[in-house]
Amino acid sequence: MAPAAALLGDLQALLGALHAIEPAQDVRDYLLTDAALLHVLTDGQPGRDIDEKLIVIDDGSGSLDVALYLGGDVLERLCARDPRQRLCGTNLGDFWTVVEGISHFNYLTWNAARDRPVTLLELEVQAEVDKYAATRALLGDQPGAGLGGALLERLFGETRLADALTPEERQRYRDAAALAARYCQRLEQRYATRGLPRGMLAELRTFFRLPQGAKVTRIRAAQLHA
Repeated sequence: MAPAAALLGDLQALLGALHAIEPAQDVRDYLLTDAALLHVLTDGQPGRDIDEKLIVIDDGSGSLDVALYLGGDVLERLCARDPRQRLCGTNLGDFWTVVEGISHFNYLTWNAARDRPVTLLELEVQAEVDKYAATRALLGDQPGAGLGGALLERLFGETRLADALTPEERQRYRDAAALAARYCQRLEQRYATRGLPRGMLAELRTFFRLPQGAKVTRIRAAQLHA
């Protein structure tokens, strides 16, 4: 797991730098890659093959037990096609899977450390925004890299929801994708240059710290304010 551990550490650090935060916990200490153990911890839910899941157990004592499941095959493929060296169409899906999991973990633990509640919709919206921002960050450092298509189209135009999702889950993912797509489209329009300009970083850091209601309000606003 040494290559995977280094990769996860770097990607968590990347998201932390994007939002100017020190992650509350090291994601590698909470990593789970055994699908059988995931099945036990979640009482067989979800009853479908997944590549990423944040497991949160609240025993009512005021503390949370947390683990992040990432499929071992996903990590193996991503280490073999390291996005830190070159991000492209062949490793983009696995990269986004891992970034989504780390985003969920960072956002939950950062807010929990401040006794702030977090909704499932918040987690999903922030993860979509983090996937967009992390991709721009890596591409900005890789002048010759390309995704084989426009970033927004790849991120929001090619999503297929799993058939086994419940109606509630399906609606939440649709809502989160719609909100994040609108927000990222505005970022793309305002900050069209490659990489992450200073103004865009300021906006991303403000957005990260907002609760759900304020996030939705900001997305629906006519303009972004760094």
